[in-house]
Amino acid sequence: MKTLSIQEAAKLLGVHQDTLRNWEDEGLIKPLRVGKRADRKYTQEVIDEIIHKGLARPLADLDSALNKKADEKITLAELKTFLWKSADILRGKIDSGDYKKYIFGLLFYKRMSDVWDEEYTQVVEQFHDEELACVDYNHRFQVPRDCAWSEVKKTSTDIGKRLNDVFDKITIANSPKLDKIFDDLDFANKDKFPNETLQRLINHFSSKNFGNTYINSDILGDAYEYLIKQFASDAGKNGGEFYTPREIERVIISILKPGPKDHVCDPTVGSGGFLLEAYHYVRGKHSESDARKLKLSGQEINIGTFAIAKINMFLHGLDSADIRRGDTLADPQFLTPTGTLQTFSHVVANFPYSIKEWEWDTFCHDKYGRTTGYGVPAKKNADYAFILHIIKSLNDHGKAGIVVPHGVLFKSDTTGKIREQIIKNDLIEAVIAMPAKLFFGVGIPVALLILNKQKSAERKDKILFIDAEHDYQEGKNQNILRNADIEKIVSAFDGYKDIEKYAHVATTDELKENDYNLNVRRYVDSSEEEEVIDVSQVWKELKELEKERNEAHKKVEGYLHELKY
Repeated sequence: MKTLSIQEAAKLLGVHQDTLRNWEDEGLIKPLRVGKRADRKYTQEVIDEIIHKGLARPLADLDSALNKKADEKITLAELKTFLWKSADILRGKIDSGDYKKYIFGLLFYKRMSDVWDEEYTQVVEQFHDEELACVDYNHRFQVPRDCAWSEVKKTSTDIGKRLNDVFDKITIANSPKLDKIFDDLDFANKDKFPNETLQRLINHFSSKNFGNTYINSDILGDAYEYLIKQFASDAGKNGGEFYTPREIERVIISILKPGPKDHVCDPTVGSGGFLLEAYHYVRGKHSESDARKLKLSGQEINIGTFAIAKINMFLHGLDSADIRRGDTLADPQFLTPTGTLQTFSHVVANFPYSIKEWEWDTFCHDKYGRTTGYGVPAKKNADYAFILHIIKSLNDHGKAGIVVPHGVLFKSDTTGKIREQIIKNDLIEAVIAMPAKLFFGVGIPVALLILNKQKSAERKDKILFIDAEHDYQEGKNQNILRNADIEKIVSAFDGYKDIEKYAHVATTDELKENDYNLNVRRYVDSSEEEEVIDVSQVWKELKELEKERNEAHKKVEGYLHELKY
């Protein structure tokens, strides 16, 4: 086979050109680069590699796959390719930042409908009673019969309006469980969603059965997480608004070590990654049944991201996760019956950094006691408002892990006074400096702030500083924490002792001497030692070399003289 252009390769494999570029960025494939413009060329070896890795299949195979029954078990690799293909259908029709919510909405709807059909069939086969099979308690989600996927599939005109009507009816039938999940979707805009485009999407999703028999929640959840990551990559710097790299979440959860009976809350929950990581941690350390006992809560201000988090929980089978919408600073949703903030055993967060426009006036007169003993955060920076909210949300033995910009560690004025009081209250257990470029489209480094309201005796009045800035795998657009890097951080935290050029346990006196500045580099010197140069010795060696050169020069002149040159 001759080498193919990116257009030809995309056509052969039935994928979008951007999909090929994404695979290249992730290091999955490496096409040739030729000519002055370094155009991509795809050899037979590259095409074979794509097929071998299960990323795509030749168009002939894809065509034959459409003729297969939808009722086949789906592998994770197949599902990833299938879902990204659905994004390819919308690519170019609407902004890349928008189409994720439509793909997620359709995926969740198809899952609900297929599971309902599956549950219906099981009851009919067992009890031979179709009326009983439609009763609500036999179904995880209610899907009115005129809202079944099979009915929508028959629609040939005004598909967008029909989808909007279906989502409204399903929301009402499942209220309050599915309240607000579909509020941000509008398929009826024909400029964005021509009938032909929606028909392609419907046909695409119709080619797979998303019932439990054909795909379990683990595979579906993993594929959904993959799609979230892909969309975050597409969104660049805006991707950080709804996606935190899973490696960072793993570091924090591995440090906090939640158990089966704990309650984990993320007040800026994003797509829900922290909560899922906590669930996976407990399942890995204990069991599936223990992990189901873990209570998960979260709040999110953005309606689209709120829906992503809710769907994420549902697709992972975590229906009991309590995700609420609202502004955490101005309108916290988790309150006790008496109106005070609900407290949790663990709070995790990657809050939006350095927000300038926020409800500062409301926070000044905070009725939840978040500023008591600390003062009011800066008017044009909400970082410490989030931190104070987290502190107030911890129970008496609570722990927290927070991703923060470095300014939180050293800025003075109002920020410095709040930080000083937090340190004096002995709430900070560790500060960890992380590598730069871990987030999509953002080069700034971040730090992890580990809080503990019930430190062990040997850790009281001390803070562990870890410099993990230099341990990572470098990537083209984003750096990555390797398993060894994660284990090194967690091991250093667990050991809580000095490690040369990596970790230092600072005392209260040291912190005071440094004006309560938490910049890790003040406490851990990870710089390379400069080689001490003995100038006199170097000068002596230079003289010897010069002498040797002169002697060699004389020998050459002698040889040339003998040869009569």
